[in-house]
Formats: sequence, structure tokens, C-alpha cells
Amino acid sequence: MSDCIFCKIAAGDIPANKVYEDDDVVAFHDIKPAGDVHFLLVPKRHVESLAHCGADDAAMLGKLMLLAPQLAAEQGLERGFKTAINTGRGGGQEVFHLHVHVYGNK
Repeated sequence: MSDCIFCKIAAGDIPANKVYEDDDVVAFHDIKPAGDVHFLLVPKRHVESLAHCGADDAAMLGKLMLLAPQLAAEQGLERGFKTAINTGRGGGQEVFHLHVHVYGNK
């Protein structure tokens, strides 16, 4: 999507403070952190929200969930962390590209 900020970050067109990147996923620090550590896990393929996922997205969703604790530990959240997926305008989603918030305090 040409106007999606997360697609632009994933493509490298907009800089971000990245904590992880591979062929499928990019993770970067949130610009409005809700804790000592707050980063987003974003699939590189544009998916509008969790409500737009289907059976074909199971591997991608699993990868996001398995990366969350690994990256949280690497970012210093060994004591624990929170995850959130805001879905739809009514669910607080502001950027309409699926993303997982991972945040907590050291």
C-alpha cells in the first residue's frame, strides 16, 4: 500500500529504530512508548488488521507471537511484558496495518 506508514518502514523508505528484521517481519520502537520498552512487530506484507487474517495467515501470526518473548528479553524485559493488538477503529487501531505492541518496564 503506497500510503501505509508501516509498509514504508518495512520497505526502508522511512527510517525507524529497528530491533529486528527478516524477510517477513520488521520490529521497531514505538514513537509514543507506553513503558520503558515499547516496540511493534509488523508483518512486511500488508494486512489491514487481525480481523482481516485468515487461515493462510496462521504461520505469520505464529511467527509474530513467537518473536514477542524473544525480542522482549533482548530488550531487557526479562521480568515480563504486555502484548496488544488493537483491531479496528473501535479497538483503538490507529495505523491500519496489523501490528503487535510489546511493552513493559525494566
